[in-house]
Amino acid sequence: MPITRLNHAVLYVRNVERSATFYSEVLGFRRLGMGDAIRGAAFLQAPGSTNDHDIGLFEIGEAAGPTTAGRNQVGLYHLAWEVDTLDELESLVHRLQDVGALVGASDHSTTKSLYAKDPDGIEFEVAWVVPADQLDEAALAGRAEIKPLDIEAAKGRYGADTRGGVGISHS
Repeated sequence: MPITRLNHAVLYVRNVERSATFYSEVLGFRRLGMGDAIRGAAFLQAPGSTNDHDIGLFEIGEAAGPTTAGRNQVGLYHLAWEVDTLDELESLVHRLQDVGALVGASDHSTTKSLYAKDPDGIEFEVAWVVPADQLDEAALAGRAEIKPLDIEAAKGRYGADTRGGVGISHS
C-alpha cells in the first residue's frame, strides 16, 4: 500500500502556550482539547484539514537549545502547508511580517512560497501550488530557477482567487 499524505508533525518547543498561540493566531490553526490531559502538550488542526490533528506540540522548557538542523547538520529543514488562493498567501505575508516571522519568499514557478520561523526558530513554508490545468511549458521550465516571489505578477497570471493545487494536491 502506498503512503498517501502526511497526517501530522510533532514539534518539541520551549513553551507550548507561546507556540500554540503563534500557530493559532498567525496561521489559523485550531487548538484541540485532546492535549489538555497531557501536561505540556497541545494538538492543533489546520483550517480546512480533515486530519485528527496536524501539529502536536510538546514542551521541553525554556533552557532548550536552538535547533541544529540546517545546511551543516542532518535533520528536518521545514514543514510545508498549502493555501487555496494567492490572496490567502498574500494575507499571510502581512501576518508573518507583523510578528517578525517571515524569512523569505520564493517563486519556484509551479509553487509560490513563503518561508517563516515559529517562536522556537523552526522553519516552515506556506505555498500556493499552480493548478494542473495551468501548468504550461513556461511554468515547467521555470522550475530550474528559483526567483523572488512577486505575488502581484502571479495574481495577474493565475488569478487572485484561483484555487491552487487542483489536479496536483487534490481533485
